Amino acid sequence: MQKPNLAADLLHPIPTGATAFRPVYQPQTNPNARGVGPTKMNHILEPMPPEVIRFEKTTFKLKPLKVAIVDGGNAAHEPLAALIAADGSCRVVRHCPDAESALNHLPAFNPDVVLLEINLPGMDGVECMRRLKAQMPGLHVIIFTACEDQNRLLASLIAGASGCLAKCTPPERLVAAIHEAYNGGAPMSPEIACRVLQHLRQTSGTPSEKLKLTPREQEILDQLSKGFRYKEIVDNLGISFGTLHSYISKVYEKLHVHSRTEAVVKYLNL
Repeated sequence: MQKPNLAADLLHPIPTGATAFRPVYQPQTNPNARGVGPTKMNHILEPMPPEVIRFEKTTFKLKPLKVAIVDGGNAAHEPLAALIAADGSCRVVRHCPDAESALNHLPAFNPDVVLLEINLPGMDGVECMRRLKAQMPGLHVIIFTACEDQNRLLASLIAGASGCLAKCTPPERLVAAIHEAYNGGAPMSPEIACRVLQHLRQTSGTPSEKLKLTPREQEILDQLSKGFRYKEIVDNLGISFGTLHSYISKVYEKLHVHSRTEAVVKYLNL
């Protein structure tokens, strides 16, 4: 029988029903040497107990992101939850039909990302997001909506949404957007981005705030507005992560904002 590759067993999940082995050292005594202790250690392989196999199978598995859905459409959330959980990288921990239910129940589940509809019965979705983020400061919220109101979409971004997606977004793009938002990105459906940018072009900026920004700070905001991640910006501009975070802190202070999305929206409106 071919000996198993122990290193591979530790780095890759062990299939159910397969036999796994671990190294064991046993003493070998010289039968001709009376009163003498073990003279050699034998290196053998023995089958691993089932509970150890289960441990090895789960040790290197990444935990899926916890996702919550806040949407008044009760009939649609179950198929959506199944689509999100299909590849195993995300799982839906709670569905809430309105803002009041979300504020009461979601903090106990501590989701990583919330998919939030703006048009909710009762409390408005934007106000719901503000209150959720006050309760869970590290929460990432993606507006997942059929709403086409430019003012409300912009208001949600200014209030701290990580991104906006139309409900017609394909499942694979939705899952990618959840991970993108969790990792600091700003996912946006093309049709929503066009409506928001069109609205921004029609509004007047505040030149005095733009004059406060240094050329390097404007360069960083330009990179952020194009959707580059922090690692890409560091590589593009040839600076360190520490320097980048220092610039971003100064930008937030000058523009009076508290998130990447708010900074980008305000910069585009200057």
